Amino acid sequence: MILADLAATHALGARLAAVAQPGDVIALSGPLGAGKTSIARGLLAALGLESEAPSPSFAIIQPYDVPETRFPVLHVDLYRIEDPSESAELGLDEARADSLLLIEWPERLGANAWPDALHLTLDVAGDGTRSLTAQVPAAWRARWPLT
Repeated sequence: MILADLAATHALGARLAAVAQPGDVIALSGPLGAGKTSIARGLLAALGLESEAPSPSFAIIQPYDVPETRFPVLHVDLYRIEDPSESAELGLDEARADSLLLIEWPERLGANAWPDALHLTLDVAGDGTRSLTAQVPAAWRARWPLT
């Protein structure tokens, strides 16, 4: 899938919001500036967030809860995690029971983290367009591709 501009990236996030639910994990990978946070912002806006979502780079976890969003969402940026064992204190697996997890930089926890997650990888072309590749697990197959 090609994402031509910021509007297309936000629109993808909005389409994800239409099918995502608590208990889901959406893993967003790609280089700095590829659009991971832009997808998250589009999703959060579609779930009702009226303000712009900050990047959780420094906080690591940015929580959103009802009535701010339709259901609880944890926007997580694992960029600063250097060892997978550091993630245990974040409590993400427990929080997943009633929240959607949006995980940027999931590769920081290793290839086996969240095998049932929808994995979206962004790459940036020389002209600034983004290409998106999806790894779609069984739990997402009825919801993908997004329309």
